[in-house]
Amino acid sequence: MNDDPRRSAAIERLKAKRDFRVNVFSYVVINAMLILIWAVTGAGYFWPIWVIGGWGIGLIFHAWTVFGQKPITESDVQREMDRDTNPDPPVA
Repeated sequence: MNDDPRRSAAIERLKAKRDFRVNVFSYVVINAMLILIWAVTGAGYFWPIWVIGGWGIGLIFHAWTVFGQKPITESDVQREMDRDTNPDPPVA
């Protein structure tokens, strides 16, 4: 088995993208079914908007984590470690 950290990171990104696609597909299919149920049962108050909106907000956050966030780099880790070794004494 290859223990290359770049390979592991690439596999994690691919899994995240696959999970996002499944989430989008589920969002479209389930919300289409809810709209169909709404239409068939009289098309009164558009109650599916609550599911569409709530799930849509979650989908936006999911998209941000998959496509918008930069991966943590070694320089990020080193910078954080250097910040942790600040010689200033803690304030009581």
